[in-house]
Amino acid sequence: MNSKIDQLAVSAIRCLLLDEITKANSGHPGMALDIAPAMYALFKYHLVADPKNPKWINRDRFILSSGHNSALLYAMLHVAGYDVTIDDLKQFRQLNSRTPGHPEVGLTAGVDATAGPLGQGIGQAVGMAMAEEKIRASYPEGERLMNHYTYCLCGDGCLEEGISQEAISLAGHLKLNKLILIYDENTSTLDGPTSNSMTEDEKKRFEAAEWNVLEVEDGNDIEAINLALSAAKKSSKPTMILVHTVIGYGSQNAGSHKTHGSPLKADDVKATKAAFGYSYPEFSVPEEVYQELRDSFVARGENAFKAYKKEILAYAEDHLQAFQDFNNAFARNIDGYDLISPELKESEATRNASERFLHRLVEAVPFTFGGSADVASSVKTAIPGDPGFSFEHRDAKNINFGIREFAMAAIQNGILLHGGLIPYIGSFLVFADYFKNAIRMACLEQVPAIYLLSHDSIAVGEDGPTHEPIEQLAMLRTIPGMDVIRPADDREMFGAWKLALASKDHPTALILTRQNLPLEEGSSEEAVAQGGYVISKAKTQAEWQIIASGSEVSLAIAVQKDLSEKGISIEVVSMPSTNRFDRLNKEEKQKVLSLPRSKRIAIEMAAGDTWYKYADHVISLDEYGRSGPADAVMAYFGFTPEEVAKKVEAIVKGE
Repeated sequence: MNSKIDQLAVSAIRCLLLDEITKANSGHPGMALDIAPAMYALFKYHLVADPKNPKWINRDRFILSSGHNSALLYAMLHVAGYDVTIDDLKQFRQLNSRTPGHPEVGLTAGVDATAGPLGQGIGQAVGMAMAEEKIRASYPEGERLMNHYTYCLCGDGCLEEGISQEAISLAGHLKLNKLILIYDENTSTLDGPTSNSMTEDEKKRFEAAEWNVLEVEDGNDIEAINLALSAAKKSSKPTMILVHTVIGYGSQNAGSHKTHGSPLKADDVKATKAAFGYSYPEFSVPEEVYQELRDSFVARGENAFKAYKKEILAYAEDHLQAFQDFNNAFARNIDGYDLISPELKESEATRNASERFLHRLVEAVPFTFGGSADVASSVKTAIPGDPGFSFEHRDAKNINFGIREFAMAAIQNGILLHGGLIPYIGSFLVFADYFKNAIRMACLEQVPAIYLLSHDSIAVGEDGPTHEPIEQLAMLRTIPGMDVIRPADDREMFGAWKLALASKDHPTALILTRQNLPLEEGSSEEAVAQGGYVISKAKTQAEWQIIASGSEVSLAIAVQKDLSEKGISIEVVSMPSTNRFDRLNKEEKQKVLSLPRSKRIAIEMAAGDTWYKYADHVISLDEYGRSGPADAVMAYFGFTPEEVAKKVEAIVKGE
């Protein structure tokens, strides 16, 4: 049975979220109304966090995977004492407010992850749970530094998305027992009942994925939810708590999908509040409700935060070096570590150069953590001698993500949002399509994700068009807030890695070749930072400029030499990162691209659309590749020094 104060508190939260949605005339009342008791039970009895210190690193994490349920989250945060005011609630879904339509990390106090596209919150929660386990195991007496739970709330829609199964499967395999997923089974989605599209047994699904499964028959039973959460915290496996609810609870259309995404009408709002026995004015909460949360959630969090501050001071006395590493990890500070670029090689694939740098990084910096989606041997992310992160080896640095690209990228986002580790993930460039939305999410969340993407062109050869990227470079380069770096040799590769590590507020994709590339005489590790630079000057005053990236830089230099013998003076510009180049001012750009656009030619073995802002002439590939030996495929499409020289000469002569 729920106490009177609990009933009043849940009614206040429900009516507050209705006020938000009604004033905005926009929002999703259905799930918010039905799952409010579970949110309240979590905050009152279990969640350990301090609203005065919302970024405290050892707090429990809460991720709202069903981001459309944001009105409930904001109401709960307000009542729980976070810096979310009544005025903020009144600005729900309004331009530039702190209460946007879907939660955005960094914008609203108490929001631990950006959530919008369904299912990604589950992946991010798995990443946070992995980070907690990894950090705790990586330091002597690590439980003194890191010891918290990760909670996630999802709905039917989240579990229909494919990413959820990828993440659930890996979490079960890794036995992430401090991960607790609350599943609101209101049997409804936007278009109708879930029975239209989903009839599997979710309990058996999670049990098959090695999860502990608990069930609450009545979503309004706060005590039953409390007991389930208590039991979940004792499990040796991750736990899914299935809560049966009625969508739009209390409203005239309760139980109908019609309440999912449309505000209730005025008379329905009035009737719903009456059904809850709530007669307080709009946007008001009884003082006793605030006090109930102060006495439970707030007091628990403040006490835990104060105890933690004392504990880490004592820890610093016992383990000074470990404590310094711990602080550096959360600050993403690697300045004090001996990270030196490996020796240069005259001919090497950039994936191999990346591997050599990565091995230096892992050896020098103790808080690295990464892996690939079952292509470690191809993307070169394997760490010799590392057993791989698992239940038995929580301190391992290598992650075997399995063939789960989308979850892998969302998990990296979760690790970064958690803090305390420098993660990286690897895949083939063409498979960035699988996890593009998680890359976009990393940009929105402003986290320094690192993507190692190999097999960057038709030079993949025998694997054929399914593995040969054409449009992926253009796709990545056009994502706002993204750095895409395609190095031409070892020097540029090492410079690219250092830029990725230096970032604190944006992701970086390192685009790697499978084939060997020559070490260019004029290449520069430092110049990668500006995105583009002159890598090979003309012997005389340049009349034309060729712009290229990655493997096409050596191709451009070969063409330069060929045509110089015919009296055509060409300068070659290496542009490993169009994103970084675009951030230069006008004068800096003109120092590099010194000739008119009409005198510039861009070359890339991929879609050429994004190059026209730099050059009037583009030699590119706007069709899918072929299967065959790499040299044969490149020759077929005319990407040899001889064939490209002919094309450039024709452009120069106006033919």
